[in-house]
Amino acid sequence: MTAPAVPETAEPAEAGTGRMSRREVLQALSGLMVGMFVSILASTVVANALPRIIADLNGTQTVYTWIVTTELLAMTATVPLWGKMADLYSKKLLIQFSLGLFVVGSLIAGFTPNVEVLLVSRIVQGVGAGGMTALATIVMAAMIPPRELGRYAGIFGAVFGVGTVAGPLIGGVLVDTSWLGWRWCFLIGVPFTLLSIVLLQRTLHLPTSRRTVRIDWLGALFITSGVSTLLIWSSLAGNQFAWASGWTALMVGGGLALLALAVWVESRAAEPIVPLAIFRNRTVTLTTVASTLVGVAMFGGTVFLSQYFQIALGKSPTVAGLMSLPMIFGLLVSSTIAGQLITKYGRWKRYLVAGGVVMTLGMLLLATIDAGTNEVLLGAYMVVLGAGVGMLMQNLVLAAQNDVPAQELGAATSVLTFFRSMGGAIGVSALGAVLANRVAALSAEKLGPLGAGAPEGGSTEVPDLSALPAPVLRVVQEVYGTATAELFLIGAPFALLALVTVLFIREEPLHTLSGSERLAREEAAAAAPPAH
Repeated sequence: MTAPAVPETAEPAEAGTGRMSRREVLQALSGLMVGMFVSILASTVVANALPRIIADLNGTQTVYTWIVTTELLAMTATVPLWGKMADLYSKKLLIQFSLGLFVVGSLIAGFTPNVEVLLVSRIVQGVGAGGMTALATIVMAAMIPPRELGRYAGIFGAVFGVGTVAGPLIGGVLVDTSWLGWRWCFLIGVPFTLLSIVLLQRTLHLPTSRRTVRIDWLGALFITSGVSTLLIWSSLAGNQFAWASGWTALMVGGGLALLALAVWVESRAAEPIVPLAIFRNRTVTLTTVASTLVGVAMFGGTVFLSQYFQIALGKSPTVAGLMSLPMIFGLLVSSTIAGQLITKYGRWKRYLVAGGVVMTLGMLLLATIDAGTNEVLLGAYMVVLGAGVGMLMQNLVLAAQNDVPAQELGAATSVLTFFRSMGGAIGVSALGAVLANRVAALSAEKLGPLGAGAPEGGSTEVPDLSALPAPVLRVVQEVYGTATAELFLIGAPFALLALVTVLFIREEPLHTLSGSERLAREEAAAAAPPAH
């Protein structure tokens, strides 16, 4: 589907075309980028702080995983609802509301007295972050034509990457600063989120389409319930109960039944949360599958790197954060360069394919690490993985947005964000369970003969390295190094499947009209009397 070409000197927004000037776009992007950064930061800033948080609040390895997973789960389950509301209501008000929820969740987390309240606060943060993550991309598509979106998408990809990987560095510094501490990992985002709300109020101006709306609340309930059930199962299976057990049958069967009901409800709803017809579009279907696989590979592998740095390599939280910088560099450079080249030449598929190849290679390289891996070599492997993710992630969204009608931009964008987040949440949950099991099994196998000072075999407690005798410490570090490498080996096939999927995406010419302009034309064409 190719849009008719328009002159470069398109009419300004006030003339009724819906296009914002370049200056207005850059001003609005400042607020969006701040909001996007803090929402991504919420998922990652706790990474290096988790060992300290778990120790202070008396948590276990299971709680370690859940502090990350609950935020991802809430974000994932609510993204389709945010996307649908963006097609029906004011995007500006929705994005400010989502940021407000994020502030509330951050304040609760910052003053939490125990792990139970912390988990609740992470859910509130996740709902707000889900709105911000989905709506930022939708607002970009409404302001900017796909032909020019690569230039800005590269910047947003870089912001996503910096937030994803710089979070652990910021968290490490806060934890190691005696007069701050881990609670500031949550509180630090509050002033920036408030700044984003103010910037968006002053700079974001989008036309609002007035029409009768009906939210499919029943469909939303079934979708969120079904997805949440499956995510909770993936987190608990292999840890609290066996993979092949009655609990697995009950939770998987229940989750799938709820999703089947959701499909039935959505197929009959006047305003479905996820329009099923959108999957008739080949590009949307393939980019959705690829986004899910990227989420599994990226989140599932990288979220445990901070634990590897601190336990297997014995680094402090701050140094562990600094060791994440190579991945930021790879992602920043690749996403920015790919975005600029897409804008210049209008071709995008080659970067998806290259990203799939490079990401798979990065996962395989990281599958070779252990407690004795050279830090320079480790950094090089992380640059490779970051470069692959940078070329893939945002350009999958660009491909889908370019191939759907403007009135479905919100739904298409939220579907991709939803499945990428779901893949990430499942990856973190399932691989977290794998890690806990492998650590317990390897510890029981290797520490048995050491006797005194060895943690109990099968224990899921995160070890306090300073309290371990030297022989036990060396074995524990080897165990975490081996177990972390296995996670990347498990993630590599998912990266390879993402590559295979993008090979089947057809490259379509990029539109030269923004989402708002395309929507205005579509509505005008629908309202025009039929030609005789």
